[in-house]
Amino acid sequence: MSASPPPRVSFVVPLYNTGNALPTLIESFRSLTIPGGFELILINDGSPDGTGNRVPPLLASLPFPVTFVDLARNFGEHAAVMEGFRHCRGTSIINLDDDLQNPLREAVRLLEHLESSGAEVVYARYARKEHHPLRNLGSRFNDWAATLVLGKPKGLYLCSFRAHRHDLIQRVLRYEGPYPYIDGLILGSTDRIETLEVAHAARTDGQSGYTLRRLVRLWMNMFFNFSIMPLRVASILGLLLCACGAIGVLIVIAEWFSASRTVPGWASLITAISLFSGCQLLMLGVIGEYLGRTYLTVSSKPQSLVRSITSHQPKEQ
Repeated sequence: MSASPPPRVSFVVPLYNTGNALPTLIESFRSLTIPGGFELILINDGSPDGTGNRVPPLLASLPFPVTFVDLARNFGEHAAVMEGFRHCRGTSIINLDDDLQNPLREAVRLLEHLESSGAEVVYARYARKEHHPLRNLGSRFNDWAATLVLGKPKGLYLCSFRAHRHDLIQRVLRYEGPYPYIDGLILGSTDRIETLEVAHAARTDGQSGYTLRRLVRLWMNMFFNFSIMPLRVASILGLLLCACGAIGVLIVIAEWFSASRTVPGWASLITAISLFSGCQLLMLGVIGEYLGRTYLTVSSKPQSLVRSITSHQPKEQ
């Protein structure tokens, strides 16, 4: 029996504490009509609120195929999306959040722009963001850091609402390390990137799962897994401190031979020791972070672990 042809598009939605928005999210796809068909990939990222148990009963009557992946624990949004990518069959793949802030009509616009252009990925660019101000602040820092560290083109706004060609995702999936950062993988896999301005809806239920701790983990993945800039900064800092030390030696020698030499004070000595010691510990910490991540990668720490996979196929009419 021959396999069914791939759908036109796969929608990948990571779930984390989706709450009361879950039924509305799933039902919103029921009225969606896309020539060529579509499939829905849902990934429960270890939600402690019981989201994983609530999904299967909601799939029974859906008129389109659904794959539900239940992860063994929380691995983070990017690892969850990477796991979802592995189950996609669509010619195009669209990633969107579970908070209903990405309207499906805008997802269709992303798909049409992707197919009508030569781009391999199309990022959404929001006319007005409806996120919490602290979330927006974190996004701006992430955007600045990506420009500095990853060489992101200026004017490109990185967000999780994007449409990709299947071939690009296959290149992205070659990365099997334990600390994925999808935007970094995309920027390293293609230069055919475009943006499209879309609407952004207000959140109707719950609150963002991106806490300060999660944002810091995301930034660390960007810095330590996709760039050696922290090592270069540590090297430059070391050179600057050596230069400061050399200047200090010259000043001490000059004072020794001058008629008005002074006796060094305890405060200045302790300050210098604290400065140099702190910088040394900082550089050791940067090196240690790289070594630790390298060890975990070499020891094959899993990117994610799947507890179960539930597949739903619509009944033939």
